[in-house]
Amino acid sequence: MTSPRPALRPPVVVIAPDSFKGSLSAEDVARAIGAGIRAAIPDAEIRLRPIADGGEGTLDALMHAGGERFAIACRNAAGQMTEAPVGILKDGSAVVESAAIVGLTDAAGTAVAVERRSTLGVGDAIKALLDRGARSFLVALGGSSTNDGGAGLLAALGVVFYDAAGTEVAPAPAELHRVVRVDASGLDARVKEAHFVAMSDVDNPLCGAEGATAVFGPQKGVQPDQVAPLDQTLAHFAQVLEEALGRQAATLPGAGAAGGLGYALLMLGAQFRSGAQTVADHIGLDQALTGADWLITGEGRSDAQTLHGKAPFIASQRARQLGVPTTLLSGGIDRQSLAQLQTSFSGCFSIVFGPGSLQDAIAQAPQLLQASAEQLARLWQNAAAMR
Repeated sequence: MTSPRPALRPPVVVIAPDSFKGSLSAEDVARAIGAGIRAAIPDAEIRLRPIADGGEGTLDALMHAGGERFAIACRNAAGQMTEAPVGILKDGSAVVESAAIVGLTDAAGTAVAVERRSTLGVGDAIKALLDRGARSFLVALGGSSTNDGGAGLLAALGVVFYDAAGTEVAPAPAELHRVVRVDASGLDARVKEAHFVAMSDVDNPLCGAEGATAVFGPQKGVQPDQVAPLDQTLAHFAQVLEEALGRQAATLPGAGAAGGLGYALLMLGAQFRSGAQTVADHIGLDQALTGADWLITGEGRSDAQTLHGKAPFIASQRARQLGVPTTLLSGGIDRQSLAQLQTSFSGCFSIVFGPGSLQDAIAQAPQLLQASAEQLARLWQNAAAMR
């Protein structure tokens, strides 16, 4: 006579997805997955830890762990006054998300050509937070529409650029070739007291074939015949700026992030860190994974680039170190990348059940996520019962 199997204890499931761009925030994705798990395993302990990699949604992910969120007045990429969200975490760190200020999805900011856009608004946000007493900053760089080498940020903080005639030069790519002198004497003194962490998942230099303009410019509207001239403009700007500040950063990894916004922050002494790693630390992902049985992560679309520092990959690494299996549940999975993806995930699944339009998938994302998570949970529960 066989002895009965011992009763299974309720599993501990950590849910740590990135946002589904254009559809759901990371928190909404996490909640939908959690609802699916709960439908299959009502007594499961669910730990929601929405995550981000330094792009759009980073502020939301960090604020999920607590803190104060509010709006500040700043300029968008076109120089128009607007309001944008920022936050201060429980530890006093201020959070600035570039995508929320000069983002690619801002129709007003991108109404002007890329050579006329600037990062003035990011500097405005930092200055406003300095006024509130912040001295520790997390600056998320992904998703910007700008390609100004961070000149706008520096200008908003008090740095002035001049041409050969002594006329002040606007901090936009179309004008930076005229810069022959940089006056940093008016740089906000509080910047020297501050500590900046630049958050991104890219390690490109400012200029060259792997630089900001050549690699990321086209997605922001840089035309093929503009790449070389704009790249040369940033190289010239960097040479003049570095001579004035006595610091070199153009060739450092990450200088090319956000159209060179990473470069400006490096010139201010910023520490460059993986966005996903930084978010994981601040939201307590390792603590949530301790004692967990299963991690579910995901993003809008997963492909080989996911393995280059994207949030789901970082989450899976953290889980692997703690012996927790990871399932990837994304809006779409690139089949050609499946062999690579499955080296980091125990299973890779799309939420789409059959042929359909992208618009329908976006509209039905919460229901698709919940249904897919429920089926995964039923599979997981049956597999656990058979052990």
